[in-house]
Amino acid sequence: MDDKKILIINPGSTSTKIGVFTEGRMIINQSVKHDDAELRKFPTIWDQYDFRREAIFQVLADNNLSMGEMDAIACRGGNVRPLPGGIYRICPKMIEDMKSGIYGGHPINVGGLVAFDLGNQFNIPVLTADPPMTDELCTSARYSGIPEISRQSSFHALNQKATARKVAAELGKKYDEINLIVAHLGGGISVGAHRRGKIIDVNNALDGDGPFSPERAGSLPAGDLVKLCFSGEYEKNEVLKLLTGRGGLFAYLGTTDAVEIEKRIADGDQKAAEVYEAMIYQVAKEIGACAAVLEGEVDVIALTGSLAYSKVLLKSLQKKISFIAPVLLNPGENEMEALADAAMRYFRNEEALSIYRQDKAA
Repeated sequence: MDDKKILIINPGSTSTKIGVFTEGRMIINQSVKHDDAELRKFPTIWDQYDFRREAIFQVLADNNLSMGEMDAIACRGGNVRPLPGGIYRICPKMIEDMKSGIYGGHPINVGGLVAFDLGNQFNIPVLTADPPMTDELCTSARYSGIPEISRQSSFHALNQKATARKVAAELGKKYDEINLIVAHLGGGISVGAHRRGKIIDVNNALDGDGPFSPERAGSLPAGDLVKLCFSGEYEKNEVLKLLTGRGGLFAYLGTTDAVEIEKRIADGDQKAAEVYEAMIYQVAKEIGACAAVLEGEVDVIALTGSLAYSKVLLKSLQKKISFIAPVLLNPGENEMEALADAAMRYFRNEEALSIYRQDKAA
């Protein structure tokens, strides 16, 4: 069973990550960088189809591999309708929802279509797991305070779930046997309350609430945001860019690079120190809120994402949260490994396939 070859596809805004997993290890893990000028040639993300497909075949060829050797494809989930976490086969209904644009537009959607077509061409299963719109929120978590607005679940579900499973295993438990809080600390920050295998509350890390991050504004004073929107100084797309892309650390310090910011702090930049500590402070508050959601029954807090490598951040954050529960580290994005692990759970019959429904989240 472990000799299965799995092609991993993870398209990003400016790169396509491609991997091949077999015999318990990733034998290829390559990120193909795409030049901005090159990408600007394509009017829409869907026009990148051949471009992204060719990148995959080129990596395989460079490593003396072919699609005919693959037993499955595991692709990062696209912008689909809200659904429970799990392993899914990419199907025509998913492709239809990704193409609609209703749930967002991102190159991961194109990757899903490329993977789906390759699966049909080579007659192999095409899987995805825990896509960004994974929605397991409890009823109370959906209420915002205004009936016209419902809180949405949009976050780093793939890495959150993978981290939770890994941490549970380290404790000698199964994921559905423990309660834990997982904080994904990267360009975006999401903090999830995991109760017995379900993420019952999590901040909308895309353009909603929670801590500010290197590039996202997070929760804002609502009244002041309304005044900003109607000030006449900003167009709608400019405000949205402030929320996602030009908010957070970037808005205050002009960079999203934590290494650069920490160097500035070491060199005595007081403003950088204040802003960085404020972000850590907000992360700690969100973790504390999740502890309340779990009614204090927290077995462990897991920290993941690229910022979990930062000793400066960890020292300050752990001081604030270690009273809640033991803190374990699983640094990095880990998306490629998470997709490979999902495919192997499928092959080993350790997890049944979930069914993608077009009505509503089950």
